[in-house]
Amino acid sequence: MNEENKKSVSTESKPRKFDKKRPRNNNSSRPKSDLEDKVIEIRRVTKVVKGGRQFRFAATVVVGNRKGSVGLGTGKAKEMPDAVKKAKEAASKNLIKVELIDNRTISHDIIVKEGACRVMLKPAKEGTGVKAGGPVRDVLELAGVKDVLSKSLGSSTKINAARATLRALKDQKSPSHVAYLRDKTVEELR
Repeated sequence: MNEENKKSVSTESKPRKFDKKRPRNNNSSRPKSDLEDKVIEIRRVTKVVKGGRQFRFAATVVVGNRKGSVGLGTGKAKEMPDAVKKAKEAASKNLIKVELIDNRTISHDIIVKEGACRVMLKPAKEGTGVKAGGPVRDVLELAGVKDVLSKSLGSSTKINAARATLRALKDQKSPSHVAYLRDKTVEELR
C-alpha cells in the first residue's frame, strides 16, 4: 500500500508534456492599429423560413489610415455591433495601397463600373478638396486623397459605389509605372 501511494504522489508532482502553459496573446503588447473606420451602410436582411422570418443585420464598413491604405468589408450577424465588428475585420484584411501624387490627389482620370453604378474620378488642383458625396467620399477620405473631383452615375447603391471607388483607386497607374510601360523617363512624359 505504501509503495502505491508513493507511485501516485510521484506521478502527480511530475509535470506532463501537455500541461505546459501556452504564452498568452497580450493585447497590450501589440501596437495599436492606426486604421480609422467608417460605417457606410447597415441593413436589416430577412430570411423567410418555414417557422417565420429570421432577421439579421448586414454592415458595410470602410477602413483606412489616411496615408494611402484603404479597405472595404462586409459582415452579417444577428446583432448590429457584431455585424459591424465582422465588417471591420474583413475590411482590414482587404487593404489596398493607393499611389497618391504629392500625397494629395490621384494620377489620372478614371471611370469604373460596378454593377449598375459608375464612378468617375478626376485629379484636382491643390486646395480643391474632396468633391464627392456618400460612400465615394468616405472611401476617398480614408484613403488619404485630399483633392479630387468625382461623379456617381447610374445606380446609387452604396456598396457598389464604394466598391467602384476602391477599384478606381486600385487601378490608378503612377507616373513612374506609365513611364516604365512606355519605355521612357518620367520627365519625358511631362
